[in-house]
Amino acid sequence: MFTLTKLNMAKILLPLTLASTLVACGGGGSSADTSTGTGTTTNNASWVSGTFANANQFKGQCQAINEKNWLRSWSNETYLWYDEIIDTDPALTSAVADYFELLKTNELTDSGAEKDNFHFTLSTDEWERQNQAGISYGYGFNIKLIASSAPRQAVVTYTEPNTPASSQNIIRGFELVEVDGIDFVNATSASDVSTLNAGLFPKLTGKVTEFIFKDISTNENRTITLTSQNVTSQPVINVRTDLAGGDVGYFQFNTHNAIAEEQLYNAFNELAASNIKDLVIDVRYNGGGLLELASQVAYMVAGNANTQGKFFERTIFNDKNPNTNPVTGETITPMPFTNQFKGFDKSASIVSGSQLPTLNLNRVYVLTTSNTCSASEAIMNGLRGADIEVIQIGSGTCGKPYGFYPTNNCDTTYFTIQFTGQNNKGFGEYSDGFAPQNTVDNARQPMRIEGCAVADDFTKQLGSADERLLRTALEYRTSGSCPAASSINSMRGFASSTDTPEVKDTRIQTMLEQNIILRDNMR
Repeated sequence: MFTLTKLNMAKILLPLTLASTLVACGGGGSSADTSTGTGTTTNNASWVSGTFANANQFKGQCQAINEKNWLRSWSNETYLWYDEIIDTDPALTSAVADYFELLKTNELTDSGAEKDNFHFTLSTDEWERQNQAGISYGYGFNIKLIASSAPRQAVVTYTEPNTPASSQNIIRGFELVEVDGIDFVNATSASDVSTLNAGLFPKLTGKVTEFIFKDISTNENRTITLTSQNVTSQPVINVRTDLAGGDVGYFQFNTHNAIAEEQLYNAFNELAASNIKDLVIDVRYNGGGLLELASQVAYMVAGNANTQGKFFERTIFNDKNPNTNPVTGETITPMPFTNQFKGFDKSASIVSGSQLPTLNLNRVYVLTTSNTCSASEAIMNGLRGADIEVIQIGSGTCGKPYGFYPTNNCDTTYFTIQFTGQNNKGFGEYSDGFAPQNTVDNARQPMRIEGCAVADDFTKQLGSADERLLRTALEYRTSGSCPAASSINSMRGFASSTDTPEVKDTRIQTMLEQNIILRDNMR
């Protein structure tokens, strides 16, 4: 899989099945259609700005006008910033997808960024494929865009095993030079950038692309041809129990998807069996995912004694719903520190309800970059709420405390921001992310916590004790002091971008990997 590691979305995904059922029927039709497909009609001439019917009135009715009416009412009922949506007559927009794009806030943050850039749809079949199996289109290398406009820079961060990229020995530290004959660094025309995007971010299998990479350790160029395929990610890799003479454990955690649960279970069993005294969790490229997985990770770190009588996260919905979940209709109750295996992946070999292993630690080291988002940030926030010492090594996280319930209607799954969260101490405002206490070059206003600001080190492989972030964590553990503060994206440093066409991953699979999802509201 090729995954762009950038901060474009919030991620808290929690796939639990609701009792309510949404009818799956084929979408389509135009705004002029008024037939519901059920023997009744909907008269959109009665539309009045600011007046909304109950969303259930339109649920499962798959003519375009009814789908849009459902989206309008559903957004008004559940969207976190519902009062910032400009109410628009559904009949004025022909396509359902275009109308959904209007159903979000246009407000900006204090820094001038879009307040909501986490709004998208996916076919329900594709969503189930992505969430359950972790399968996506790509080559198997993951890349960090350090500069997306010319002069560009992009570096391979890690490679998935058993993929076209791994078979060609593409490893961390390879810098992108060309894609299908186009100069990646300096291309400025729209057509050339289109070629770069098509090659880097395939949207189907069988895409043959020629790459030129430079190994930044040797400065040697390699020309490699790869064919895109369905790639299954490995969310948990590089588990180590031999650091600091066996006192420190480590693992790389890449995404909070369904198949990660069993891998996490096995990793923590291995760590617990080794009687480690400290743990380093590497989430520097983990954009988020299932929130309850984050809760499980936090519980396995802290154990029962440290979490008893405390909750992992309290979900906060819009001001229409202070006590009732507008999606499920249930009374809002905080999410506990989850102590059991849930069986998100139906093919898992662990019995659902099995007790999770624990390390019973009072502190944890977390390796982060700006690509650390949502559910990964929730691990940090949830543990801090339980008085577990969280020591952050790396650069500031992306700042995504928001999330949603994937909701299916007429074979399309919709993702719209519906909640934010707070930890056991009532803290949840980290929209500018978390940053190590000595960070010096962050223009935002992050929540500063204990730790060291350190640049990502592409010259060493992840999990190596010589890699700069992991080495700093090990040194801080013994000395309590940090190296000179650095939170730039690369140890080498890169030129800033000019205003030229941007290389950007707009694939839905990437959006899914960079979001917080709470519960699967599709059935």
